[in-house]
Amino acid sequence: MARIVLKIDVDTLRGTREGVPNLARLLDKYHARATFLFSLGPDHTGWALRRVFRPGFLKKVSRTSVVEHYGIKTLMYGVLLPGPDIGRRAVAEMRAIHEAGFECGIHTWDHVYWQDNVRAGNREWTASQMQRSHARFVEIFGTPPVTHGAAGWQMNSYAFEQIDAWGMKYASDGRGHTPYIPVLDGRTLNHVQMPTTLPTLDEILGVDGVDVSNVAAHLLGLTSKQAHDQVFTLHAELEGQKLATVFEQLLAGWSAQGHSFCTMGDYHATLDRATLPTYPVAWGEIPGRAGELILQPD
Repeated sequence: MARIVLKIDVDTLRGTREGVPNLARLLDKYHARATFLFSLGPDHTGWALRRVFRPGFLKKVSRTSVVEHYGIKTLMYGVLLPGPDIGRRAVAEMRAIHEAGFECGIHTWDHVYWQDNVRAGNREWTASQMQRSHARFVEIFGTPPVTHGAAGWQMNSYAFEQIDAWGMKYASDGRGHTPYIPVLDGRTLNHVQMPTTLPTLDEILGVDGVDVSNVAAHLLGLTSKQAHDQVFTLHAELEGQKLATVFEQLLAGWSAQGHSFCTMGDYHATLDRATLPTYPVAWGEIPGRAGELILQPD
C-alpha cells in the first residue's frame, strides 16, 4: 500500500528515560523503523503552564489528561523544581536507540522555551538555541545530526536557514499534505520538508466521541483505503507510556492494511527533488491544537 513514516518527538526527561525504551520494544516487535527526535537540553515542561490563558489550551489539557501522561514531577520542572538537563541525565537511553539502528535527530534544545519564543526570536537567539542542540547531539552520538523536527511545529526564517547551513537534506518542521521544497522570502531553500500529515492522538482524543477505546480505529480509518504515504508524529510521553496500547493497535492495524514503516531518511531516499512542489513558508491553525503553527498551504 504505502509508507507510514514514524516520527517520534521526545520532549521530556521522563519521556526519554521511560517512553523511548518502551517504544523501541514495540517497534522491534513489529519490525518497524522510526526516527527519534530528541530534546537535548533542560526540561522546563512546567513553563507550559503559562499557556493557561491562551485560547484553546485549557480545553486541550482537559481532553488529554496532561497530569496523567506527564506526571506531577515533570510538570513542576522549571516551576517548583529545577529543570533537569536531559542530554546529561539520559545519555544512555539516547545512545541505546542510536546503537539499535534507529534514526536520530534534533527536536530542540529546550522544548517549551523554543515553542513559546521562536516565532518572535531574532537571528542571534535562534542560532544560540540551535547550535546548543547541534553541539550536544554531536557530543552524545559522535556524529552530526541528519535531520530536524521542530518542537510544537514552531519555526522562524532563521531556523529554516540554519537547517540549510547545517547541510541537512530533509526535515519535518510543520504540518501539511505532501513533501515539498520550502520557499522563504522568495528564495528556494535547499532542504526538503516532509510535513506531518496525520493528526496526532492528543488532537483527536476527546473530540466527536473519540476516546482511548476507539482512537486507533479512527486513525486506521484515515489510512484504510489510501495509497499515498503518510507522516505520523507520536510522542514518547504519550504513545511510549499511557497510550502504548493504542500505538500497538496502530502498528498492528497499519501492518494489516499492508503499509510499511520507515524513517524520515528512508522516506527522503524515495523522493525525486526535481518533481517536488515548492510552497512558501506559512502559518495556520489545525483542529485540536491551540494557536498557529507551520502549515503547508493547500
